[in-house]
Order: sequence, then C-alpha cells, then structure tokens
Amino acid sequence: MDQKYCSVVKSPVGDITILADDVAVNVITFGERETEGLEENEISKTAAEQLRAYFGGKLQEFTFPISQKGTEFQQEVWHNLSKIPYAETISYAKFSAHHPLAIRAIASANGKNNIAIVVPCHRVIGSDGKLVGYASGLWRKKWLLQHEREVAQIGQTELKF
Repeated sequence: MDQKYCSVVKSPVGDITILADDVAVNVITFGERETEGLEENEISKTAAEQLRAYFGGKLQEFTFPISQKGTEFQQEVWHNLSKIPYAETISYAKFSAHHPLAIRAIASANGKNNIAIVVPCHRVIGSDGKLVGYASGLWRKKWLLQHEREVAQIGQTELKF
C-alpha cells in the first residue's frame, strides 16, 4: 500500500493524520507524520469528515474503507477489535478468550493497529478495569472512552467528585 493522500483533523486529543491510497484509508494516527507532497482525495476527506462527526458526538460507526498491512493473525485481531461496540470496553483476557494462550500475541497485534479510533483498540482494557497499553498515550485512551460513554449516555468511566 502506497499512501498517496493525506488529510489532517484537528481534534480535542491532538492532530490526527489520515493516510490513504486510491481505495482505502491505511493509517489514522495521532501526532506529526511526514505529509509533504500529499494531497487529499475523496477517501481521506470522507474519513476526516467522519472523524470530525465522531468527535462532535454525531457519529458512532465509520463507513469509509480501511486497509492496513499485517499478518493473517493481526488481520484477525483487528477484525475482532472492530466488533467491539461503541462506548463498551472488554478486557484483554476476555478479548483473547478464543485464543487463551495467545494473549500476548493478541496484545502485540492490538498495539500494531495503525487505524486509531476506527479500529477501536482503545476499547480494550486490563482485566482489573484499569486502562493499559495505548500507544498514543493513556490520557487519549481515557478521553476517547469517556467521550463515547457520554455520547452514548451510558454513564461515566470513573467517578467525578
């Protein structure tokens, strides 16, 4: 996949860079990426619009095409991540129940996900309910989970005093 196109979204958790090719979004990441010489296309623009709607509390399911390179195992993990419902969390142990001996490999594949938010690796938490393992920072993971719960009106992720 040769990313030829790029859009950048300003969000409450920092700039988000969207990289796409002619058929799908390949990367959604926080922070700076080399984007010199890259322009938007319809796919990157659609992804940017949907991410803005997500942050505005108006969208819970993304519909643009995605494709990221990975092994068959990683693809399976990413597919399963995409099944975690909006505003819900699941523990690593429960998430890996179908491959109990592969929990570390599943956690590793989760960490290699290059399509942040859309492939919702932020919804996987520790068995004790604690926020663990988010490459873009636990503060972002916490913000995303709280945002989704507030939008879905299913409560808070923690008590606020």
